[in-house]
Amino acid sequence: MYDKSVEIAGVTVHYKVILPKDYDAVKAYPAVLAFPPGSQGMDMVMTTVQRNWAAEAEKRGYIVVVPAAPGGQLFFEGGSRVFPGFLEQILKEYKIQDAKFHIAGMSNGGISAFQIATSYPQYFWTVTGFPGYLEDPTPSRVNALAKMCINMHVGELDSGWLQDMQEQAKQFRAKGYTVSFTVEKGQNHVIGTLTGDGAARLFDEIEKGKQACGK
Repeated sequence: MYDKSVEIAGVTVHYKVILPKDYDAVKAYPAVLAFPPGSQGMDMVMTTVQRNWAAEAEKRGYIVVVPAAPGGQLFFEGGSRVFPGFLEQILKEYKIQDAKFHIAGMSNGGISAFQIATSYPQYFWTVTGFPGYLEDPTPSRVNALAKMCINMHVGELDSGWLQDMQEQAKQFRAKGYTVSFTVEKGQNHVIGTLTGDGAARLFDEIEKGKQACGK
C-alpha cells in the first residue's frame, strides 16, 4: 500500500493506493476508486482500505485508489472540485484498463460515489454504495447512470437508508437500468457482511458489472 498526494484545484489530495500482488507497471489493470465513510479523513480511508479493499485487490489484480477529503471538505460537497482532475492524475500514474474505473463507497462515501459517477459518467463502468445512493436525483444525474451497472447494499436495520435506497433502486429498475439491490440481514449502518471474507462479494459484483455494462 502506498501513501501519495497531489495538488489539484488549489488543494492537496492525500490518497492511498493498493496495487496487485506482482504488480507490473507496463500492464493495464482494472481499477476501483473508493470513497471512505464519515468525515472522509485519513483515519476513515485506512478503515475502509483494511475492511473492504486491500486483501481482495491484491489477490484479484486490481488497483484501488482511496482519497481523503481535501481540506476536510466532503467529496459530495466542496471536495468534489478535485474531479475530474484527480481521475486524470490516476490515469497518468497507472495503466488502467480501458481508462475507466469502478466507483464505490460506504455511507458518505457511497453518496460521494453516486455524485461523482453522475457528474463524470464517461470515467466509470459500475457504481457501488454500501450503503449509498444518489442524493440529488435530478433527471440529468439519473440519466447519467444509464450505461453503468449499479450495486446497492443496505443493512436490514438501517431504517432511513433502507427506505431511501429501496425506493431509488425501484426507480432505476423502472428505467431499465442494471441494478443489484441487497438488504444485508441483521446489519446496521456499518455492514459487517461486506468486510473480511465478505469483501469478495464487492469484487464479484464489480466483475459481473464489467461484463454486463463494460461495452
